Amino acid sequence: MFKTNSYLCAVHPSKLEKIMKRLTAKEEEIMQMFWEHGPMFVRELLAFYEEPKPHYNTVSTLVRGLEDKGFVKYRAYGNTYQYYAAVSDKEYKRSALNDVVAQYYNNSYTNVVSTFIEEEGMSVDELKALIAEIESKKSSR
Repeated sequence: MFKTNSYLCAVHPSKLEKIMKRLTAKEEEIMQMFWEHGPMFVRELLAFYEEPKPHYNTVSTLVRGLEDKGFVKYRAYGNTYQYYAAVSDKEYKRSALNDVVAQYYNNSYTNVVSTFIEEEGMSVDELKALIAEIESKKSSR
């Protein structure tokens, strides 16, 4: 078991890469609700949707799909279930970034930074700040 956001995660970090690639936009939206608000019942999730709210069964099906994929776990309370995130938002973001770097930048963060410099107009000062931040994080380990 792996600890994430004060809950235990049964997904080994090496398996997260494969799992993360399968989330839809609607699933990501639900995960964001869990990350921001913690454990919830499906009815509580519905409160965070704007009108027109999706049907209870639709949200319930999405949550059960997230459970099948290992993103959420649950605690049973009689006939109802309280769901919670089994994967942290940090783990998810890291995996998503690694996937983009692998798929579009040949597994090279140098290529990513080059793209920001060439195509996004990243300034020399911004690049120096990025280098300083990286060096600071490496020295604090």
